[in-house]
Amino acid sequence: MDLVQNRTIVLFKSMTTTTSSSPATRPREEGSGRVLHKGRQTKAAIVEAALGLASQIGLEGLSIGALAEVTGMSKSGVFAHFGSREELQISVIREYHDRFESEVFYPALQQERGLPRLQALFDNWMQRTSTEIDSGCIYISGAVEFDDRPGPVRDALATTVNTWQTALRRAVEIAQSLGQMDAQADPQQIAFEIHGLILALHYEARFLRNPGAADRARRGFVHICERYTPTTSR
Repeated sequence: MDLVQNRTIVLFKSMTTTTSSSPATRPREEGSGRVLHKGRQTKAAIVEAALGLASQIGLEGLSIGALAEVTGMSKSGVFAHFGSREELQISVIREYHDRFESEVFYPALQQERGLPRLQALFDNWMQRTSTEIDSGCIYISGAVEFDDRPGPVRDALATTVNTWQTALRRAVEIAQSLGQMDAQADPQQIAFEIHGLILALHYEARFLRNPGAADRARRGFVHICERYTPTTSR
């Protein structure tokens, strides 16, 4: 068992350990509530473990059997929470997206609308990408695994990516409406170029181990903003 699996097992056990059992004299409703709560807690812990594995071995590497081995549960125990390998993979995609939003999107909303918010989105995205250099990005690895494989897993992955890209394009459109970026420019093109910087950063930093990749990505963002500055502001 490798280091990743060992870390995942420790995390899983710490999240599912309870301090005491409920007394037999408690009302049935309370007991049912505790069982439901524990079931949700266990499922959340399984998803946490699955996310850790998927970050290292990809979504395709996930299976009920592999996760059962890592968590120390039976296959039937894991299966009872998900029902299928596809449902497990989709749960991991949703969890990854929730964390992405909480780290990248929602903090940026605290910034002023327009370029300050667009800058915050890019900075937060850069920060998250930097922390994923060793673990990998599920958006990117998942695209490689499922780009030509139609089905619910690909649909779930594409939906989350499209949601994020829509938010990025909307931030560009707001900056345009405020006169901070060229209103005649195609917002989809601007968002495309910004997204391209993140993809290049991930490739250069993770695959080629280029230490200057992050600085180049930041300069690239500055150049994009300068290129799309309204002509009256130049």
